[in-house]
Amino acid sequence: MKKILLVLILIVAMLLSSCDALLQNAPDTDGDSISGDGGDGSTEDGSGNGEGGNTDSGNSGSDSSSNNSSDNNSSGGTADASHDHKDANDDKKCDVCGICVLVELDFYVINDLHGKLTDGGSQPGVDELTTYLKSAYESEDNVLLLSSGDMWQGGSESNLTKGLIVTDWMNELDFVAMTLGNHEFDWGEEYVEANSDAAEFPFLAINIYDRSTNRRVDYADASVTVEMSGVKIGIIGAIGDCYSSIAPEKVEDVYFKTGSDLTELIMAESNKLRAEGVDIIIYSIHDGHDSSGGSVISDSKLSGYYSPSLSKGNYVDIVFEGHTHKKYTLMDSYGVYHVQNGGENQGIGHAEIVFNIASDELTVTESEIIASSVYSSLTSDPLVDTLLEKYENMIAIGNEIIGTNAKKRYSEELEQLVASLYLEAGLEKWGTKYKIFLGGGFIKARSPYNLEAGSVKYSDLQMIFPFDNEIVLCSIKGKDLRSKFINTKNEDYFIALSDYGTANKASISDSATYYVIVDSYTSTYAYNNLTEIERFDSKTFARDLLKEYIKAGGLS
Repeated sequence: MKKILLVLILIVAMLLSSCDALLQNAPDTDGDSISGDGGDGSTEDGSGNGEGGNTDSGNSGSDSSSNNSSDNNSSGGTADASHDHKDANDDKKCDVCGICVLVELDFYVINDLHGKLTDGGSQPGVDELTTYLKSAYESEDNVLLLSSGDMWQGGSESNLTKGLIVTDWMNELDFVAMTLGNHEFDWGEEYVEANSDAAEFPFLAINIYDRSTNRRVDYADASVTVEMSGVKIGIIGAIGDCYSSIAPEKVEDVYFKTGSDLTELIMAESNKLRAEGVDIIIYSIHDGHDSSGGSVISDSKLSGYYSPSLSKGNYVDIVFEGHTHKKYTLMDSYGVYHVQNGGENQGIGHAEIVFNIASDELTVTESEIIASSVYSSLTSDPLVDTLLEKYENMIAIGNEIIGTNAKKRYSEELEQLVASLYLEAGLEKWGTKYKIFLGGGFIKARSPYNLEAGSVKYSDLQMIFPFDNEIVLCSIKGKDLRSKFINTKNEDYFIALSDYGTANKASISDSATYYVIVDSYTSTYAYNNLTEIERFDSKTFARDLLKEYIKAGGLS
């Protein structure tokens, strides 16, 4: 009997010691504590190249835990679910079982990776980031990794595999969820669905609706719930008001609920999750604050993409954002943090949350942006090389050397050159039938923006001009030709006049019809008032015209 008592005393001593160690680092819960009350919100019945019932389980097939869930709470003891934990004397130990009532959770969030899987110039790849994240899993008890969108479009390897290589990388890193961004739709819905089938985690977008059914699309869930150390975390995902940042023909079968409609959806989902026992609600939205700096974000700055009522009513506990490529960790006037880590692997968002399982109090103990300089010097994890080998046949064209560039070319020079190549291609195909006025339209280079001197690979062009926008012959009335193209104030519009256009630029008739060569993003943008006549070739894009130009020695 004495031996049994001695063992019991030793066990209790160990539990109290580990709990005290955690308490030494825990902040005063009277500070940034956020109530777990879901509020009394209402319910709801069921733009591009430029940006209840049971909880939805997503594509992973599980609604209770993620692959990297930890069975232990942060004190090292296993949570006892046989009773409600009480802590009447506020010593951070359960009065019934003696377990530490504080659970520490670490959230790591990536937004706007844009397919930057491998190193390129000053652009870091994710091989060192992989090492960093795997280390976090090993050193921290409760790690959740998620994305706030725009993960695929941009890098050559990702573009050539239509996002699959990045989705594979996310599978291997045990992402718990990914919110859909506008650039997920750059190849059309079929590739979102293909990646959804390949993903071992759910895609989230509570507000993307099918036009034919007026129901949320099948490839996106409203939320997902995971459980770690006895704490239930609900993650709600939404795409922002960026429908116009997508080529219209790529999303013609869907629409986004935004503004007050989106707010009502979030409130209803939050209420449902709270009723199901969710302790912490994460809101991951592909939209965000449009400036950096400061420490507090005002209601007026939030209102463009986020309703302050969500924070005021305790519908969400922390917000992870994307789309604007800004770096910030800001608190709104209701004590809710908003975090965005820039983009293109320049950093990752991190928030540490301590949850009290006795009082249901939540405290954000750390909110930060971890810069890429922190992990870029780490040893590269072999995972990226393994994925490159797996998709070797699909990405081989990216390594093709197509010619030489004599000097560094900056984005504006390349954009203007593309406008000229549009015109040249259009004149060759349609010039004998139509008096073509100009070539060009909305042409915007992407990271790394500039083309370095030396040998040029196809992947270089694919990163600068990643979009699969087709070349289109269109008609336009003179009034719109003048206002939308000739005299436009949009600095992303570039035009190249034909001889006919140069001769008639000063005498455009408002009611006359003219012909222009643009790409499909420009032609389908309704405000341009263009009428499509014919397309050049579904497999020829801006980068392909530039490729042939360089092969012919145009930049040497």
